[in-house]
Amino acid sequence: MFDEVVEYKQFIYLMMNKPPGYISATEDNRDLTVIDLLEPEDLVLNPFPVGRLDKDTEGLLLLTNDGKLAHQLLSPKKNVDKLYYAIIEGRVSEEDVIRFRNGVVLDDGYETKPAKLTVVVRGEVSEIEVAITEGKFHQVKRMFEAVNKKVIYLKRLAMGTLQLDEDLKLGEYRELTDEELEYLKML
Repeated sequence: MFDEVVEYKQFIYLMMNKPPGYISATEDNRDLTVIDLLEPEDLVLNPFPVGRLDKDTEGLLLLTNDGKLAHQLLSPKKNVDKLYYAIIEGRVSEEDVIRFRNGVVLDDGYETKPAKLTVVVRGEVSEIEVAITEGKFHQVKRMFEAVNKKVIYLKRLAMGTLQLDEDLKLGEYRELTDEELEYLKML
Protein backbone atom coordinates (compact mmCIF):
# COMPACT_ATOMS: atom_id res chain seq x y z
CA MET A 1 0.00 0.00 0.00
CA PHE A 2 2.86 2.42 0.75
CA ASP A 3 5.32 1.04 -1.79
CA GLU A 4 5.15 4.08 -4.08
CA VAL A 5 8.50 5.84 -4.51
CA VAL A 6 8.36 9.62 -4.33
CA GLU A 7 11.18 11.50 -6.01
CA TYR A 8 11.95 14.97 -4.67
CA LYS A 9 13.15 17.57 -7.12
CA GLN A 10 14.28 20.98 -5.95
CA PHE A 11 14.60 22.49 -9.42
CA ILE A 12 12.84 22.10 -12.73
CA TYR A 13 14.41 22.89 -16.12
CA LEU A 14 12.13 22.97 -19.15
CA MET A 15 12.87 23.79 -22.80
CA MET A 16 9.85 25.17 -24.63
CA ASN A 17 9.30 25.99 -28.28
CA LYS A 18 7.32 29.15 -27.52
CA PRO A 19 4.48 29.78 -29.93
CA PRO A 20 3.45 33.27 -31.05
CA GLY A 21 0.51 34.75 -29.16
CA TYR A 22 1.80 33.93 -25.68
CA ILE A 23 3.69 36.30 -23.44
CA SER A 24 6.80 35.37 -21.47
CA ALA A 25 5.42 35.93 -17.99
CA THR A 26 4.06 33.88 -15.12
CA GLU A 27 0.68 35.64 -15.12
CA ASP A 28 -1.20 38.31 -17.04
CA ASN A 29 -4.71 39.72 -16.85
CA ARG A 30 -5.15 40.11 -20.63
CA ASP A 31 -3.01 37.59 -22.48
CA LEU A 32 -2.18 33.92 -22.29
CA THR A 33 1.26 33.23 -20.82
CA VAL A 34 3.79 30.49 -21.48
CA ILE A 35 2.89 29.12 -18.03
CA ASP A 36 -0.61 28.41 -19.38
CA LEU A 37 0.99 25.82 -21.70
CA LEU A 38 2.41 23.75 -18.82
CA GLU A 39 0.88 20.58 -17.43
CA PRO A 40 -0.31 20.75 -13.78
CA GLU A 41 2.51 18.45 -12.58
CA ASP A 42 5.07 20.89 -14.01
CA LEU A 43 3.48 23.89 -12.26
CA VAL A 44 4.11 22.50 -8.76
CA LEU A 45 7.69 23.85 -8.60
CA ASN A 46 6.65 27.32 -9.88
CA PRO A 47 8.84 27.65 -12.97
CA PHE A 48 9.27 31.04 -14.60
CA PRO A 49 10.55 32.06 -18.04
CA VAL A 50 14.26 32.92 -18.25
CA GLY A 51 14.25 36.20 -20.11
CA ARG A 52 11.57 37.30 -22.50
CA LEU A 53 10.46 36.60 -26.00
CA ASP A 54 8.02 39.11 -27.48
CA LYS A 55 4.41 38.00 -27.84
CA ASP A 56 4.82 37.44 -31.59
CA THR A 57 8.28 35.83 -31.33
CA GLU A 58 8.68 32.08 -31.21
CA GLY A 59 11.40 29.61 -30.37
CA LEU A 60 13.60 28.58 -27.49
CA LEU A 61 12.43 29.56 -24.04
CA LEU A 62 13.88 28.11 -20.86
CA LEU A 63 11.59 27.80 -17.86
CA THR A 64 13.02 27.05 -14.43
CA ASN A 65 12.73 27.84 -10.75
CA ASP A 66 16.53 28.06 -10.42
CA GLY A 67 17.08 31.79 -9.92
CA LYS A 68 20.86 31.47 -9.79
CA LEU A 69 21.01 29.80 -13.23
CA ALA A 70 18.53 32.31 -14.65
CA HIS A 71 20.74 35.17 -13.47
CA GLN A 72 23.84 33.53 -15.00
CA LEU A 73 22.11 33.28 -18.38
CA LEU A 74 20.64 36.79 -18.39
CA SER A 75 23.40 38.92 -16.88
CA PRO A 76 24.99 41.07 -19.62
CA LYS A 77 28.31 40.67 -17.78
CA LYS A 78 28.26 36.94 -18.57
CA ASN A 79 28.10 37.55 -22.35
CA VAL A 80 25.83 34.55 -23.02
CA ASP A 81 24.88 34.56 -26.71
CA LYS A 82 21.21 34.47 -27.63
CA LEU A 83 20.97 33.34 -31.26
CA TYR A 84 18.00 34.35 -33.39
CA TYR A 85 16.82 33.62 -36.91
CA ALA A 86 14.83 36.40 -38.56
CA ILE A 87 13.20 37.35 -41.81
CA ILE A 88 13.87 40.99 -42.57
CA GLU A 89 11.98 43.32 -44.86
CA GLY A 90 14.78 44.97 -46.80
CA ARG A 91 18.19 44.04 -48.18
CA VAL A 92 20.59 43.39 -45.29
CA SER A 93 23.97 44.71 -46.41
CA GLU A 94 27.60 44.22 -45.41
CA GLU A 95 27.37 47.72 -43.93
CA ASP A 96 24.60 46.45 -41.60
CA VAL A 97 26.84 43.54 -40.56
CA ILE A 98 29.59 46.02 -39.64
CA ARG A 99 27.19 48.32 -37.78
CA PHE A 100 25.89 45.40 -35.71
CA ARG A 101 29.47 44.30 -34.98
CA ASN A 102 30.21 47.79 -33.61
CA GLY A 103 26.96 48.17 -31.66
CA VAL A 104 23.84 49.96 -32.86
CA VAL A 105 22.29 53.09 -31.34
CA LEU A 106 18.61 52.41 -30.60
CA ASP A 107 15.72 54.89 -30.78
CA ASP A 108 16.15 55.82 -27.11
CA GLY A 109 19.86 56.58 -27.52
CA TYR A 110 21.05 53.32 -25.96
CA GLU A 111 24.07 51.81 -27.73
CA THR A 112 23.87 48.02 -27.86
CA LYS A 113 26.77 45.74 -27.18
CA PRO A 114 28.36 44.29 -30.34
CA ALA A 115 26.23 41.69 -32.14
CA LYS A 116 27.17 39.07 -34.70
CA LEU A 117 24.97 39.39 -37.78
CA THR A 118 25.13 36.71 -40.49
CA VAL A 119 23.19 37.03 -43.74
CA VAL A 120 21.72 33.67 -44.76
CA VAL A 121 19.75 34.90 -47.79
CA ARG A 122 20.17 38.44 -49.17
CA GLY A 123 17.34 40.01 -51.10
CA GLU A 124 14.50 42.50 -50.82
CA VAL A 125 13.44 40.15 -48.05
CA SER A 126 16.52 38.85 -46.26
CA GLU A 127 17.04 35.92 -43.91
CA ILE A 128 19.58 36.42 -41.16
CA GLU A 129 20.95 34.99 -37.94
CA VAL A 130 21.98 37.38 -35.21
CA ALA A 131 23.65 36.69 -31.86
CA ILE A 132 23.26 39.21 -29.04
CA THR A 133 24.49 39.06 -25.44
CA GLU A 134 21.89 41.31 -23.85
CA GLY A 135 18.12 41.40 -23.94
CA LYS A 136 16.75 44.92 -24.08
CA PHE A 137 13.04 45.44 -24.80
CA HIS A 138 12.35 44.39 -28.44
CA GLN A 139 16.12 44.58 -28.99
CA VAL A 140 16.50 42.67 -32.27
CA LYS A 141 13.54 44.50 -33.82
CA ARG A 142 14.85 47.87 -32.64
CA MET A 143 18.36 47.13 -33.92
CA PHE A 144 16.98 46.51 -37.40
CA GLU A 145 14.79 49.62 -37.19
CA ALA A 146 18.00 51.56 -36.43
CA VAL A 147 19.35 50.47 -39.84
CA ASN A 148 16.02 51.17 -41.60
CA LYS A 149 14.86 47.55 -41.86
CA LYS A 150 11.88 45.71 -40.39
CA VAL A 151 11.74 42.29 -38.70
CA ILE A 152 8.75 40.36 -40.03
CA TYR A 153 9.51 37.02 -38.34
CA LEU A 154 11.70 36.24 -35.32
CA LYS A 155 12.68 32.95 -33.71
CA ARG A 156 15.21 32.25 -30.95
CA LEU A 157 17.37 29.27 -31.85
CA ALA A 158 19.80 29.08 -28.90
CA MET A 159 20.87 30.48 -25.54
CA GLY A 160 24.53 29.80 -24.89
CA THR A 161 25.05 26.08 -25.52
CA LEU A 162 21.33 25.27 -25.30
CA GLN A 163 19.83 24.79 -28.76
CA LEU A 164 16.15 24.54 -29.54
CA ASP A 165 15.11 20.91 -29.99
CA GLU A 166 13.73 20.94 -33.55
CA ASP A 167 11.48 17.98 -32.65
CA LEU A 168 9.45 20.24 -30.34
CA LYS A 169 6.41 21.61 -32.11
CA LEU A 170 5.21 25.11 -31.25
CA GLY A 171 3.84 25.08 -27.70
CA GLU A 172 5.55 21.81 -26.76
CA TYR A 173 8.22 21.49 -24.10
CA ARG A 174 10.39 18.91 -22.41
CA GLU A 175 12.80 18.64 -19.50
CA LEU A 176 16.43 19.39 -20.25
CA THR A 177 18.74 16.41 -20.57
CA ASP A 178 21.48 15.99 -17.97
CA GLU A 179 24.04 16.91 -20.64
CA GLU A 180 22.20 20.11 -21.65
CA LEU A 181 21.90 21.15 -18.02
CA GLU A 182 25.57 20.40 -17.32
CA TYR A 183 26.69 22.61 -20.23
CA LEU A 184 24.35 25.42 -19.18
CA LYS A 185 25.70 25.40 -15.64
CA MET A 186 29.26 25.77 -16.99
CA LEU A 187 28.44 29.14 -18.61
